Amino acid sequence: MTTHFISAEMDLQETPAQLQAEIEAELAKRGEPLRWAITEVDEERQKVRVEAVVTAEG
Repeated sequence: MTTHFISAEMDLQETPAQLQAEIEAELAKRGEPLRWAITEVDEERQKVRVEAVVTAEG
């Protein structure tokens, strides 16, 4: 099992609950999230940047 640092940009969602679900779904594609944080919000482009540490097999 290895750990990886992930940085991803995603669309800003209408509610915090929708945003959290979107982030968790995207991170699950890449491994098991250990921690994640929203590090940037671009309201003009309606995007958020998420940084995470995930574990993955291999």
